[in-house]
This record gives sequence, C-alpha cells and structure tokens, in this order.
Amino acid sequence: MQVLKFGGTSVANAENISKVTEIVRKSIQKDKTVVVVSALGGITDMLLKAAALAADGEESYKEELSQIEQRHLDTVKQLIPVSQQSPMLSLVKAACNEIEDICNGIFLLGELTARSKDRIGSYGEWISSQIIAAKFKAERIDNVWKDARDLVVTNSNFSAAEVDFDSTNKKIKDFFSTQNSSLFILPGFIASDKNGITTTLGRGGSDYTAAIIASALNANSLEIWTDVSGMMTADPRLTSNARIIPHISYQEAMELSHFGAKVIYPPTIQPVMNQNIPVRIKNTFAADDEGTLIESVTNRNGNIVRGISSINNIALISLEGSGMVGIPGFSKRLFEALSNEKINVILITQSSSEHSICVGIDAAFSTKAKHAVDTAFSNEIALQKVDPLQIEGDLSIVALVGENMKSHPGISGRMFSAMGKNGINIRAIAQGSSEKNISAVISTKDVRKAINVLHEEFFETTYKQINLFIVGTGNVGAKLLGQLNQQGKFLFDQMKLQLRVVGISNSRKMLIDEDGIGLSNWKEKLDAAPPANLQNWVNEIIARNLRNSVFVDITANDKVAAVYDQLLTKSISVVACNKVAASSAFGNYKKLKDLATEYNCHFLFETNVGAGLPVIATLNDLVRSGDRVHRMQAVLSGTLNFVFNNYDGTRKFAEVVKQAQDEGYTEPDPRLDLGGIDVMRKIMILAREAGERIEMNEIANNSFMPPACMTGDVDNFYKEMAKEEDHFKKLFAKANAEGTKLKFVASYNNGQASVGLQHIDPKHDLYHLYGKDNVVLFYTDRYSEQPLVVKGAGAGADVTASGVFADIIRAAKT
Repeated sequence: MQVLKFGGTSVANAENISKVTEIVRKSIQKDKTVVVVSALGGITDMLLKAAALAADGEESYKEELSQIEQRHLDTVKQLIPVSQQSPMLSLVKAACNEIEDICNGIFLLGELTARSKDRIGSYGEWISSQIIAAKFKAERIDNVWKDARDLVVTNSNFSAAEVDFDSTNKKIKDFFSTQNSSLFILPGFIASDKNGITTTLGRGGSDYTAAIIASALNANSLEIWTDVSGMMTADPRLTSNARIIPHISYQEAMELSHFGAKVIYPPTIQPVMNQNIPVRIKNTFAADDEGTLIESVTNRNGNIVRGISSINNIALISLEGSGMVGIPGFSKRLFEALSNEKINVILITQSSSEHSICVGIDAAFSTKAKHAVDTAFSNEIALQKVDPLQIEGDLSIVALVGENMKSHPGISGRMFSAMGKNGINIRAIAQGSSEKNISAVISTKDVRKAINVLHEEFFETTYKQINLFIVGTGNVGAKLLGQLNQQGKFLFDQMKLQLRVVGISNSRKMLIDEDGIGLSNWKEKLDAAPPANLQNWVNEIIARNLRNSVFVDITANDKVAAVYDQLLTKSISVVACNKVAASSAFGNYKKLKDLATEYNCHFLFETNVGAGLPVIATLNDLVRSGDRVHRMQAVLSGTLNFVFNNYDGTRKFAEVVKQAQDEGYTEPDPRLDLGGIDVMRKIMILAREAGERIEMNEIANNSFMPPACMTGDVDNFYKEMAKEEDHFKKLFAKANAEGTKLKFVASYNNGQASVGLQHIDPKHDLYHLYGKDNVVLFYTDRYSEQPLVVKGAGAGADVTASGVFADIIRAAKT
C-alpha cells in the first residue's frame, strides 16, 4: 500500500486535478493506493471568511458562499463529461445549501464557535474529494471514496483536535481489510469525535490525515504532492540560491517544518517515523523531479547544516527580577500560566544567573500572556521581587537545522559572526542538547538579510567554480590553455574564481572529465580520448548540467557555431572566438543575443574584432551609457596591416602574405583576409553592436585583389598572386608617390558600411599603425570631433587567447 496526498494548489482547479489524475494513474500500476486530498486551493479560507462575516452580521457572507458554489460547479463542468455531470452537480448544490443553512444560523446567533468553524471548514475537503473521485471514474479508474470522519477519531478540541490513535488505527485497519479496490479517495483535514461530531486536525491537517492512514496500514511509502520539488535549504522567496534538499531525516524535517518550512505540516512526521515509513515530497507540476526523501537515516552530503528556516510574528516575553535568583518554581509557574491559557511556547532561554527567563510565543497571544503571567506573579510584582512581564514584538526566529551539526565545533560561532558582520542584532539564542537546531531571535526587518547571509555562509562556497568546455586546440586554443594553467592560482587567490577545464575537443577527439582536466598534460589526455562527435559532445555537456558552465569556441567552424542555441537555452554561457555566429544572418545573431538574456547567461565574442583589444567592450560601454555611435573608421585586419607595413616592392607580395600566415596572423584561409571578407564581418559586428540591423550583402567591398587570385584553392591563391606582382607594385608605387600609406579601411557612417584599400596621409589617425596593429575610431554624440580611439595589436595567438580569457572572466563574474 502507498499513500499519496495532494495539497490545495495541486487540486486548485480542473487543470491541476487533471495532472493529479495522470500521476495517480501511473501510481496505481505499482501498488494499491490511498489518495488524500485537500480542498480546492483557497476554499477553506473562503469558507471560514464567510462564517466570520455571518457572525459579524455582514450579509456579504452570501456573496462569498455564491463564489464557493460557482467555483465547485465550474470545476465539475470542466472535469466531467456532460452525460455524467448531473449527480455531482446535485451533490455540490446540496452541500452548498447545507453550508448556507449553517451560515444563516451563525448570522442569526451572531456567534461563531470552534465547533461551527470545524463544521464549516470540513466541506472543502469533503466536496473536493467527491469531485476528484468522480473524475477518476469518468476516466475509467475504479476507486472507492471514503469519508475520513468514519476512520479518524479525535477528542473534542475543535479546530485542533488530538487523534485517538488506538480507535483510529482499529477503524482504518478494519475498513481496508474488507476492501478489494486498488484505489481509495479520502478527504484530508477532517475527522470526528467519539460522538460523531465533525472535528478538524488544524490547518495543514490533510498531510496529517495521510500520515495517519499510512501509519495504520504500515504503508510502503507516503508521498506529499505540492507545488515545489521538495524541501529547500531556505525559503526561495527570501534567497534566490535556495536549492532542493534531496535527503533529510525525520528529525530534521520535523525541525524545519516546526520552524516555518511550509512544505509539510509538522505533526505529519511522527506517525510515519514510528513505523519507519519513507516520505517523499513531490511536485505536482514537475512530476519527474526527484523531490525530497525523508527517512530515518540519510546520506551525509558534506553539508553540516541541512536547512535554514524562519518563523515570523514572534514576541519575546521576559520575566525578570532579583527575587527569582535561587528560588525554585518560577519557571514552573510561568509555563503553567501560559499553558492554562493554551499559549504555545516556541523558544526558551534563561540566563545562568537565574535573574531572568525569556520565552518566545506567537505575537498574537502577547497581551493574553502578559495578563496571565502578571496575575500569576501579582504578589511578587507587588513586593518588587519580580518586574511586570516585558513584551518585545516585531521579532522573528531564524534557525539552522541539521543532524550533522552535532559535535562540529564552531557552527554557532559562524552563524552569529556572519549575522553580526552584517549588522543583524540577535535578541535571544536557543540550542537543544541534541544540537539539531540553533535558533536566534532577530528583528523581523532583518529576516531576509539573515537568511541570505546564513545561506551564503553554509551552502555557498567561498569561491566560485567555473566549468569550462573548450573546443579548438590550434594555435589560439593551445595558448589559452597555457594561460589558464599559468593564471589559475592568481584567479583563485585574488578573485576567488576557480576556473576548471572539464571538457576539451578538437576535430579529432573529445574529452570530458568532471573532476577537471590537468592542463600540464592535456594533449596526452586528449589524444587518448574517444573520437570527436560534436553533437554527442554537446549532449554530454548538457547532460552533465554542471554549475557555472561556459562553452568556449576557438574554431572558425560553422557547425560549432550552429550549436550555440542548444547551449544558451540550458543557461550555458558561450564565449566565441569564432566569428561565424555573430556575423551570420541578423535574425540568428539577434536570436543568440536574446537567448543569452532570456536564460540568464552570456554570449560574448570580444575577439571577433581586434583580437584581445577591448573594442566591443568599449562600444558596449558607450551604448549602454546612452551614447550614440554615428561613425566608425577602422583598420581591422592585423593580417592586411602586417602585409602593407612590410611590403615595399623589394619582396614579392605573395611572400609577405605567406610570412603573415606562417606567423599566425591570417585566418586558416588567407583569402578571407586578403579579399576583405573578414573585415566585412568585423565592421558588420560592430555596426550590429552599435544597434544597426545590417547584413553582409549591404556592405560595399572595394577589393584590391585580382579576381584570378580568389578562385581555386589556397595553393592556387599563392600562385596567382605571384603572377600578379606588377599589380601590387603599382598599388604601392602610387601610394608612395603621394607620400601616403596603403591601409585596408572599414567604414561605418550612419547605417552605411564599406571596406576597401585607401591611401592614408600622415595627418590621419590611421597612418601610424605598425606591424599587426588594429585601430578603431568611434565618432559619437560625446566624441563628435575628437574620436575615441582603441589601438593595439590586432592579431596573434597570444593576444587573441588573452581576449578569450577576458571574456571567460566576464562570464564568470556575473
């Protein structure tokens, strides 16, 4: 037997109930199943509100009841085929008529008793369970509906009834022993006393109902289905870094639930713990998620603290006085006074001097507590042996919970130090001898800060780990791996960044090692790795799902660029030395940029223009700060600049180009440089980053290369260049005669872009470029007359690798 409980959000409406139906359909294939359900989300609150309005003489209770009835009728109509609706619609109407009759009586009497509240509140689960049972039958899932009031027996403490387990267990066992069905549907939350009068088990009591049933039947498991994928390390509404706790002990779960974790009702744990029945917290809306498993013994996952929780609306009441010192019985009398008024004590702390005792209670009972305690100690107060009870409100409790805290010195110190450093004042402290819980009372306004500080202290490492997957191990790739190896210690020590290369691939081999690939012998490891398959490698990266993953593309391969979208949609940042993606069709470029924004990761490609120069970063800073770029002039090819700086007619043009290729300045195919294609890509990328929607075919290319040089393969390219030497000599001679230099210039002017060879005179900013230098001139609103200039080495494996490295750091820091 297995027991499944579905909460109010899980059965809030017809759509959600349909999800529940599919979950149960799969579950009954494994074992006999008991399904316990809550009221439709929010219905219990509406019922109690209607009753309260009636007691206050407000006729608006009828409007509330009308909404309750309509919501249930709509749910029936949406869930159940028309031909089968009539009986269930009649049942809903009859139940709602009963509710109205009770509220009419409350309205006439002007009184709402705890017994009446239980009766009114019971209808939510009673109706919802009937509708859900009917839905299963409509889906041809046979089931038996049973009223939980026939099984769960309590005392007559209405609204928070205590279970008579002997009678309850007997009734549950007797009923189920006579049934052959594989599925049972029960309303949660409701029970009855020995006289058959309806009682309830307290808010959240449907969990408790499910646990009671599971315990009585010694079920194989209890599943609590809710709207989150398990218990979390902290309230996700307070800290964005909260994560699911995969395993937790019964005791830890009880502590967390008591201290504000809303996923499970605190009394739920005890019945199943006694029978050692595992409990799993599951998400109705993400049914495949593993959730949280609660059992007697859990795996130690390295975390000393299992979770952080909090309770708001706390008041501290303090009894102080010199007359308490050394006199036994003061604590007993204090707790008796509170107990007689049914005021629950949440936290206790007492000074060793016995001069004071401090108790945390629900703030709603603070006035009542003061009256009770001051009355109990009236003689001592009159004799000034004890001060009148002091009350401090607007407080909350934050608690660290974890069995592993036992015998670990320093946990309290870390907790209080972390909060103290952030200006969070601690009003009271409590820790049980079991050491499963350390609690601190703080101001309610500091709760969010405290939760975040403690989560960072105990669940987030002191450094940030970045997992790198690098594709491309040529000149630039090898240099980057060397730089990462050299700079690792500095980054860890100075920036608290741990850059781990966990994947390397090239066109032949692919390697992934989650523990990190040693960068001193990566070549040997890669050579021994399996054959490369790009898509398989990408699938593996996604499947590993490592935190803070960055994919680094140091190729010129269009197939590699085509996988970026798969990675970005999994929140894996992409750093691209490869220009293919950023210079592809504008739609694809924008799609990748948008994906990075949508999935909170990065698509960075600084080295697409100017190698390691901060060209794109500078442009982005201008645009983000509100400046407008009107015009750009640039020499963007380190190859062409090298060639024209070194060609003077004494050596053949083809020889100078070959030298540039041998020294690693050119693209793998030099024609991309010499033909101006690479420069066209770069000016297009800059124009796009400036906000321009532009395509390659919109850029004018005034090429200086004879057409014959641009056909055939690379070998033919060099042969044809040698034949065309006179052409290149004439270009040089003409520029030299004019006292100018040849520069291959990229220009952008208010939406128009072009590239081509120009004669640059000595007064121009582009004249004084040497070796492999690049330069970009930005003319903007702010730099209208004197341009902003970015200048430096624009080619070479070392500087390009450093630019990729800089992008990796950018991705890691945010």
